Amino acid sequence: MSITKAKEILKSQFGYDSFRMNQQAAIECVLAKKDCVVLMPTGGGKSLCYQIPALILDGLTLVVSPLIALMKDQVDALRNNGIDAEFLNSSQTNREQTEVFQKVRSGQTKLLYVAPERLLQSGDMFIDFLRSIKISMFAIDEAHCISSWGHDFRPEYIQLGKLKRYFPDIPVIALTATADKLVRKDIFERLNIQHAELFLSSFNRPNIYYQVEPKRNSYAQLLEYLETRREESGIIYCLSRAGTESLTWDLRDEGFSVLPYHAGLDKATRDKNQELFLRDEVKIIVATIAFGMGIDKSNVRFVVHTDLPKNIESYYQETGRAGRDGLESHALLFFSWADVVKLKGFAEVEGNKSQSDIMLRKLDTMGKFGDMKTCRRKFLLNYFSEETTTDCGNCDNCNKDFETFDGTIIAQKALSAVYRTNQRMGLGYLIDFLRGSKSQKIWDEHKNLKTYGVGADISKENWFEYFRDLIAQDFLKQSDGQFPTIQLTEKSEDVLKGNVKVELIKVTVKEEKKSSLVPEVSYPYLKELFDELKKVRTAFAREENVPPYVIFSDATLVEMATFLPQNNAEMRKISGVGDLKLEKYGADFISEIRGYCERNQLESRIDLKSPKREPKKRTKRDESGKDTYNYSLDMFLSGMTIAEIAESREMARSTIETHLARFILSGEIALEELVPKHKIEPIKQAIIKFNDLGALGPIKEHLGEDYTYGEIRAVLATM
Repeated sequence: MSITKAKEILKSQFGYDSFRMNQQAAIECVLAKKDCVVLMPTGGGKSLCYQIPALILDGLTLVVSPLIALMKDQVDALRNNGIDAEFLNSSQTNREQTEVFQKVRSGQTKLLYVAPERLLQSGDMFIDFLRSIKISMFAIDEAHCISSWGHDFRPEYIQLGKLKRYFPDIPVIALTATADKLVRKDIFERLNIQHAELFLSSFNRPNIYYQVEPKRNSYAQLLEYLETRREESGIIYCLSRAGTESLTWDLRDEGFSVLPYHAGLDKATRDKNQELFLRDEVKIIVATIAFGMGIDKSNVRFVVHTDLPKNIESYYQETGRAGRDGLESHALLFFSWADVVKLKGFAEVEGNKSQSDIMLRKLDTMGKFGDMKTCRRKFLLNYFSEETTTDCGNCDNCNKDFETFDGTIIAQKALSAVYRTNQRMGLGYLIDFLRGSKSQKIWDEHKNLKTYGVGADISKENWFEYFRDLIAQDFLKQSDGQFPTIQLTEKSEDVLKGNVKVELIKVTVKEEKKSSLVPEVSYPYLKELFDELKKVRTAFAREENVPPYVIFSDATLVEMATFLPQNNAEMRKISGVGDLKLEKYGADFISEIRGYCERNQLESRIDLKSPKREPKKRTKRDESGKDTYNYSLDMFLSGMTIAEIAESREMARSTIETHLARFILSGEIALEELVPKHKIEPIKQAIIKFNDLGALGPIKEHLGEDYTYGEIRAVLATM
């Protein structure tokens, strides 16, 4: 009977026809008053596992969440679905908190969200308050925070283990999207729920396209990436506060709708910036990797990492903020091994060698992900102990063709260098040694070895790739620690003796960036109608003072703009339309759809609605292998002006200028062709004066309106 009631609530309150993954099993467990641990990917619907039982069980469900910034949004969303919910945190006045306590005591509130430190605030006063009312369940969100081996350890979470001692008969449900086996063990033990059931859903986010690009000329790549998605919501992660601010102002100078978000901003500014982003009034948030945003925005279409996350858990969680509505989304990482080296300085935990070793291993694993040549999704799933042997077809490596060549001699040179330097040297040293570097860092005794300089004909960059390939194939290995050395393996001897042929990888064909960076929407929806429905949604959102996605998600609007429901019965078949929302908003959205259909002589397509979405195939470069930069170059060399190219390609002038600037160093375009001769020296002097090649804003401001960002970038390319 209870699960029947749960299904009724799922449809009437939340607008969905069926449960996903392990939602139903977790709900049945909680309704049977049993403890459970739920691991479900970001956007998988973890919250329904406790929100639906909260509406069935008698009493209050207490939800512990570390994300104060997210509590109000969660409560707003619940209220919008007709559910009585409240939150208690430090952002409220004493009077507001008193009102919440009164509502809870009266039995009016079904769900109460609190921060973990609230539980033992003022001694046991809050615990005593909970003892005075009827509690139906404890829900511990972001449960991985309880483990010191996790990526987001919160010491205040440790005290949550007392809940089971104070309330032994109240079921506990712990939920997280990121937990390896070690963290899972901590969750069970530290919450005192050793006999809890584990519900482990697939970590796969099939709608996210994973892509990694070398961190070279990354700003120009980023501009190219963002140019085609000016109307989409996205998050860009940076390593430092300074980098966050600098990138924000540079992108704003380029005309993008963007704001910063980091711990260095005062709380009022952070709250305001996040609110504008949640309400779609700002399209892009640039944030520090280290600062947990707690974004529950369903229509984030892309997540970019300009710097490397410290571990796979952080990367998975941060990229998981894209595509929570199930529509195709994109995760782009700019990768450099230099970032790995830099982060190792921050990975060590003072006075705790075992935890330091774990953090360094996690960082090395993140480096392997950035450098790998095989399916990225398969790597992520295997990391979380989800075994899969098939490639996903929806990441950059699955859309590349790799050509191998006989690299035995190259491998022998590399392994010989490792052997003759007694396996004591790091990767950078070995490459300089092989290339015959005259640097003083090369030991004098090593300069007398016959291997010294035997790889001078191979570029530093290529040597780096060959070493990474040899490590991936287990012909070499890298030690742990902050300063790892390259060492031989059991397979090395056969290579050195010439008994084994070594195949090395060379990338020969890669899909065109523009195709891969812009995912196609799964539905053939009517864009014009979709835009009109968004206006209706925005009007409701402003009237009710909530983010637009709380009214309806983008995925729901896309379905409306695809299947054109004409009445309440048809609208009920749209995912995300529950009874309450149909009653509150249905008439306005149906009216908009009907009007559009009448103007364009269209009829309902609801009969075509199918729950299955077929993934779109991505195209590669054209037959000539030409990329977007070379198209701009060819048009420029044919005599077209930058303005004409921009108009023809439907791109911004600044994007075309960025394309062409990269051909200055190759000699295909002269600097004077892009920048008037009299402007070159003033631009150079301004760049030298401000001495910050990452931030163009101050340089532009100094030079004035007569100078463009494109001209500054062109001169910068020569410096």
